[in-house]
Amino acid sequence: MSAAEAVQGERAEQLEAGGRFRLPGRLLGSELRLIFTRRRNIAGMAVLAAVPILLAVSVKVWGGDGGGPDFISSITQSGLFVALAALAIELPLFLPLAVATIAGDSIAGEANLGTLRYLLTVPVGRTRLLLIKYASIVIFALAATLLVAAVGVLIGVILFGTGPMITFSGTQLGFAAGLGRLLIIIGYLAAGFAALGAIGLFVSVLTEQPIAATVATVLINVVMFVCDTIPQLDWLHPWLLTHWWTAFGDLLRDPMAFDSVGRGLLTAAGYALVFWLAAWARFSGKDVSS
Repeated sequence: MSAAEAVQGERAEQLEAGGRFRLPGRLLGSELRLIFTRRRNIAGMAVLAAVPILLAVSVKVWGGDGGGPDFISSITQSGLFVALAALAIELPLFLPLAVATIAGDSIAGEANLGTLRYLLTVPVGRTRLLLIKYASIVIFALAATLLVAAVGVLIGVILFGTGPMITFSGTQLGFAAGLGRLLIIIGYLAAGFAALGAIGLFVSVLTEQPIAATVATVLINVVMFVCDTIPQLDWLHPWLLTHWWTAFGDLLRDPMAFDSVGRGLLTAAGYALVFWLAAWARFSGKDVSS
């Protein structure tokens, strides 16, 4: 069922009941069903889930020593590190690409299919439509991040057990406490990806080609990563969304350090607000022809 069909059905039910037309959670539910049942999205999430499995099996077969990143070299100590290592590996490209795909398709996909104009004549209201589209992006960002971590924990526990987590401060955390830290990290990273989704939503209202919107969003993400590696642009680094993503390592200290994490959350909130408002400003006055 498309978003337009969902709204049409909702409106019919409201009119039959003699009530005033309102749009509760049915449209959001339809959006989420479209996202999580499309074959291409399922295939993409399968790729996300395959990374922690491949990582854990590789370490189990060939060992985890040899000067790799801290997360990878610590996998054999606790299965939780499989999830952390997988998140670190997928952070630069795979997870942003997944979010960019959903965000780029949000409005441009409707326009490309010819359902956007019909959807807006139901009526839904452009502001409400954008809110629902962005809510679905945020939920997907959280679900994708959670999927990678959950698969990582599952395969990690199977292959490496539930040993204590060694923090960056050198202290040990029990499995339950380590799992709690992981959940906080998932929420933090999902907030960053949701902000990237707001950028994708803005790009999506500028075009009727979802692939173009996806590519543009990924390129923006890559450019921010590249700029963050150039020392001469150190004045720009604090303003880059991706600069703060790796700050999740501070949540693995004992006690947790929140300075960089707080800056990261504020930056993500700023990006999300600015680009959602930019999308609203563009979309509210856009002449929808398809």
